[in-house]
Amino acid sequence: MRKILAITLTVLIIFILLLGVNELPQFGKSDNPANNYITKRYIEKGPQETGALNIVSAIILEYRAFDTFVEAIVLFTAIISVIIVLRNVGE
Repeated sequence: MRKILAITLTVLIIFILLLGVNELPQFGKSDNPANNYITKRYIEKGPQETGALNIVSAIILEYRAFDTFVEAIVLFTAIISVIIVLRNVGE
């Protein structure tokens, strides 16, 4: 009985995931949300608006600086948490 339940649940999860994949936008289409006005603006006006030497630096250091800072805080907190947990396990 448990094997039948596990197989049924697995098939159901696979079906739900495939439905989600089917709803993703097609790659390379102009109406894809990844091809919106922000990308065009970053490429066209990035160096002028930020004064950066290249587009990557402009995006990371100017447009996405706050987001990058918060990600660094999250990673730092995770590292400190792992160190605290591992220190307590060793004692």
